[in-house]
Amino acid sequence: MKLSLLSEYALLSLIHLVRQPDTVTTSASIGGSQQIPSEVLHEILIALADAKYLRLKKGSIYLAKPADKISVADIIRLFDGALAPLEPISEKGYQPAPMEREEKLTELFSQLQEQIIGKLEHTSLADLI
Repeated sequence: MKLSLLSEYALLSLIHLVRQPDTVTTSASIGGSQQIPSEVLHEILIALADAKYLRLKKGSIYLAKPADKISVADIIRLFDGALAPLEPISEKGYQPAPMEREEKLTELFSQLQEQIIGKLEHTSLADLI
């Protein structure tokens, strides 16, 4: 499974906020501490606010939900779409994936996918602090 840079930066931004619960946080403080370019950070913060994970108020940034109610999977899905470490070509309408000929191999990767998704869904921002 690959994460986009946007997902990584979004997670780093949120972790920064969770670690600073009683501090007025600005995009400059997040960008500086996490080394996120300001243009990219602005895009991320707007997306997180639109998705109701953040509140942006007069230059300050706040979590809109408790950290234990925001899963890593939620954030990755917001920026990268579906969590799918394994996506056989056949699911996209092309020829069957070569490994589909081996049922146990396909089953192994399906189980791995379920474990990865389960771990991401059950890991909150609070768990990362």
